[in-house]
Amino acid sequence: MRRRIWNRIYQEFGLWSLAAPPGILVLVLVILIRMVGGMQSWEWMFLDTMLRLRPREKLDERVVIVGIDEKDIEWVKQYPVPDGKIAELLTKLETYKPLAIGLDIFKNVPVEPGGAQLAKVWQQNTNIISIEKILPPKEIYSVRSLPPEQIGFVDLLNDADSKNRRYLLYTTNPKNYRQDKYSLALQLVNRYLKSKNLELETGKNDPNTIMIQGIELPRITDNFGGYVGINDRGGGLSILMSFRNSHQPFTVVSLRDILNDKNENVYTKLLRDRIVLVGNRNLSVGDIFYTSALPTLELKGQIYGVDYHAHVISQILSTVIDGRPMLHSWGDMEEYTWIVIWGFLPIIIGRFTQSVWRNLLSVGLAGVCLFSYSDVMLWLWGIWIPVAPIFLILAVNGVGLSAFTFYQHDQFLRSQINERQNTIQRTFTLIHNGPLQTLAYGLKHIRAKDVPDQQLLGQFEKLDREIREIGEFLKLETLTKQEILRLGSGLILELNRPLHDLLYEVYSSTLERKDFENFKNLKVKTRNFDPIDDKYLTMEHKREICLFMEEALCNVGKHAEGAKRVQATGIYSENQYNLCVKDNGSGIQSNLENKGTKHSKLLARQLRGEFRRESLSSGGTICELSWRPKKGF
Repeated sequence: MRRRIWNRIYQEFGLWSLAAPPGILVLVLVILIRMVGGMQSWEWMFLDTMLRLRPREKLDERVVIVGIDEKDIEWVKQYPVPDGKIAELLTKLETYKPLAIGLDIFKNVPVEPGGAQLAKVWQQNTNIISIEKILPPKEIYSVRSLPPEQIGFVDLLNDADSKNRRYLLYTTNPKNYRQDKYSLALQLVNRYLKSKNLELETGKNDPNTIMIQGIELPRITDNFGGYVGINDRGGGLSILMSFRNSHQPFTVVSLRDILNDKNENVYTKLLRDRIVLVGNRNLSVGDIFYTSALPTLELKGQIYGVDYHAHVISQILSTVIDGRPMLHSWGDMEEYTWIVIWGFLPIIIGRFTQSVWRNLLSVGLAGVCLFSYSDVMLWLWGIWIPVAPIFLILAVNGVGLSAFTFYQHDQFLRSQINERQNTIQRTFTLIHNGPLQTLAYGLKHIRAKDVPDQQLLGQFEKLDREIREIGEFLKLETLTKQEILRLGSGLILELNRPLHDLLYEVYSSTLERKDFENFKNLKVKTRNFDPIDDKYLTMEHKREICLFMEEALCNVGKHAEGAKRVQATGIYSENQYNLCVKDNGSGIQSNLENKGTKHSKLLARQLRGEFRRESLSSGGTICELSWRPKKGF
């Protein structure tokens, strides 16, 4: 029954109707996994990959880095670089008239030789920004004598994979909640914008962000792009990093070159009205951060802290002045709508392709289109759209559906073959138990010439009817929704009835047949079939058990010469059912194994039971099938 229903569904709707429910379940599971943050690392990986694949960008001349490298330390012959040397560097830089200088080196207690000189430089040049660290676990505060507008914090937040993708622009002052703290990058950007008569304003659409010249900086919220429940420890405003994708994003000069007055005319042009960042670019300091968003780095997968701040400054200025988009994302509703649309795509593809290889090719092409579209969206408009959950859905539903298609198509073909074989076997059984018996009866009496021709004519007319009835039955069986069985007597049984009722019907209908002469001599006919819990028997098992009973009774009618008694019983005892047909005829005359015997043995193996057909010592033949009714057939 289940096989026929499955085949009908397959033929009418194809595999799509079977694959759609698990495909939808996969979609729901992926969405739930994403909602609890289970896909963040994958989404970060795809974001970094798409950032690396953006077109190369030109050098940003507005930002210049003075990097203190290993050779500078060897040249100074002291580490850390003393305050006096830093003061000398800053004084020299001021002669080139930069707009602002960010000193990305901690100098919070200027008491060493040269400390007073450094403090004086700070006091005389208000465009120099010092740094501090304000977030746990380790706070480092700047010189107390400096005003707030000359201090910027440099705390960088890392993600769970230890990589840095965010930048905290400002946050509440841990010591004074009425006064915000500005980052080093924001302090320097503010100085640059003021020189252009531009001010930092409060956002209109989002009051919690900054607006510059009508452009709001997209801030990272709790659920932003691939982030779920993100918690910036300092609160405030964080932005997503959009690194400048270039082999040389900024001009970098060394401390020794500035102090040695090398290329002074070049530096005058290079540094005038620029933002200058002074910081360590050597491994000994450990001011190193991690990113996979840049294709070319001096340190593979690592970036110096001073370079990181330079990228933030360049990112904001490029957005406000050059129109370069900052990274932002859709809202939750748009993102999950996007995921659902793509989630149904492999199911729809499976509906129209109905082929393993075409399905795989279509899903692969869809994956390429998805990544290309997402990359273009990020490059041209700065929109970070979900990619990882959709790739997972495409992989599971696309590849999984293809495997499912291949498997189910194979199962369908096997089912069709089995169905045909079963139809052939059932047809043979019908012919064997019906028309063949009638034909054998007629041929026997033709040879013996012991009955009138009119009686023989009646037999062959009956044979004609039986053959026609078998044809009609087979036609009906292909159309009916019920499981039925046609006996050789012409009786049609509904197999959804209890087994013991079916056995009564088979017994009564078979013994009423007039084409078996041995039935005419029977004086005693007994039958008793115990009820049995047949929930573990399939319709096919019940069909075959009924055919076994018919075959056993027909053998009595054909071969049990001299039989006066026949007994048919079905006894359920000790968790075993014994179905038995016994007569007191002449016994088995041949040791050859016919098709009926072979089929009975096959049925016994399917039921995990036993079959025997043998002569009795007291005379007669017993035909018995026994099995244990239990789950697992």
